[in-house]
Amino acid sequence: MLQEKLERLKTYLQNLESVAVAFSGGVDSTFLLKVAHDVLGDRAVAVTVRQRSFPERELRESEDFCARENIAHVVREHDELSIEGFAQNPKDRCYLCKKSVFGLIGQVADELSLRYICEGSNTDDNRDYRPGHRAIAELGIRSPLRDCGFSKANIRELSRQLNLPTAEKPSFACLSSRFVYGETITEQKLRMVEKGEEFLRTLGIKQLRVRIHGENVARIEVLPENFDTVLKNREQIFATFKNIGFAYVSLDLQGYRTGSMNETLLHS
Repeated sequence: MLQEKLERLKTYLQNLESVAVAFSGGVDSTFLLKVAHDVLGDRAVAVTVRQRSFPERELRESEDFCARENIAHVVREHDELSIEGFAQNPKDRCYLCKKSVFGLIGQVADELSLRYICEGSNTDDNRDYRPGHRAIAELGIRSPLRDCGFSKANIRELSRQLNLPTAEKPSFACLSSRFVYGETITEQKLRMVEKGEEFLRTLGIKQLRVRIHGENVARIEVLPENFDTVLKNREQIFATFKNIGFAYVSLDLQGYRTGSMNETLLHS
């Protein structure tokens, strides 16, 4: 079944003839880019949009992968905080951002005479609130993995078979997703979140989120099996987070889960 899906994906991409792949360096976009490059060669180009919500670590990993695979890689700068309404973090923040970002990727595609833009959504993304999908539909962006029926588990399994470095990489979302809807997103608070998450990774915790509430409250989400690690290092964590700028630090007892900031939408 997986090999049939892979062949379907290859045929899908071959029919597109040339593509600009929106490349974040995550599990999905890395797999998509690898297959696209295997099928289309130089007619598949990676495009990474560097934003304030995009950690430097992710950019370095994206650049390293393209260099290893000899894939053409274009990096464009983009200030999402300059998008009208974005910093106020409305419920359609992701839509506003995707519309602007894919417009920029479209410019790259035009410059390089690439016929289509592809992005890495999979079938699991249909389960959560994803306003960015509206922008993808409006702009005619292709979603090959979703269209060919790939789940996240499918992508990870085939990534292992292809020996991709992202096969076991934890899921990641932009840092702006750490904010409560309606709370102003600032450069300072984005860096606070980024530094907090980077520190927790030094403790060996891989899958995590640092959600920010107000100006100085951090809510840490980790998998339940990592609760002990957080508690054993609680004094060091608090001291580090206080130095970063947080006054209060809490551990979410529900543990890590994607889209936790969307849970309040169910009751609004």
